[in-house]
Amino acid sequence: MTGASGKVGQATVAELREHGYRVTAVDIAPATSMTSRAVTGADLRDAGDALQVLQGCDAVIHLANIPAPGLYPPAKTFNDNMAMNFNVFHAATELGHQRVVWASSETTLGLPFTTPPRYLPVDEDHYPLPTSSYALSKVASETIASQMAGWSQIPFVALRFSNVFRPDEYTLMAQWQDDARKRMWNLWGYVDVRDAAAACRLALEADDLTGAPAFIVAAADTVMDRPSAQLAQEVFPGVELKTQAGEYDTLLSIDNARDRLGYDPQHSWRG
Repeated sequence: MTGASGKVGQATVAELREHGYRVTAVDIAPATSMTSRAVTGADLRDAGDALQVLQGCDAVIHLANIPAPGLYPPAKTFNDNMAMNFNVFHAATELGHQRVVWASSETTLGLPFTTPPRYLPVDEDHYPLPTSSYALSKVASETIASQMAGWSQIPFVALRFSNVFRPDEYTLMAQWQDDARKRMWNLWGYVDVRDAAAACRLALEADDLTGAPAFIVAAADTVMDRPSAQLAQEVFPGVELKTQAGEYDTLLSIDNARDRLGYDPQHSWRG
């Protein structure tokens, strides 16, 4: 498992071990108290490192990337992510892994939504609409994954994670309640880190996955204490609401992940 010292990585290592998996934890960063066991250091921008750390494994969950736009200059973000993703994907095909699960992003769907979405809730078909070098690195990597899945017959499962929150970060939600536009950039979406970890495991275990399917992974609700239909009407008037949203239902559709992965988010900032 790459990116094992990151936010989702730590939770996923714990999730996998709790379900009986033997995990090789890999990261360029050192071990943390959350990973609790040794982390193998590797720079996945180096093809040799990627090949070496994936040897002896049956599958890979690949979370190692620059995790968001704006952290580094655009060229570094794109080049580093592309190098890591290609090297891990190629190593997995060379070694004959049974499955590749990897972190794509909600940003591939058109974030930030300064241009209104075509419809709501946004689903996997609202793609590709990258607006940053980070999002472009994910779109390009999804294309590479699709081609390599075709060459190798290995399923490559992309998880388009929403904005990931730990439980201790839920106090931040209060600062957005006065103005819906503060969080319109991702349709008021988020996902609890524990549900993100569960999605990784479910993507590893799900039956009947072929090719390179992609799944939105978000919480079942929004970050706002106002009804979702009201938010949509206020901020995106005139945008079609394709399905009747429940009171606080997510506007990043998780129907596909529910149906095909058995994903059922268990955690909410509402308690």
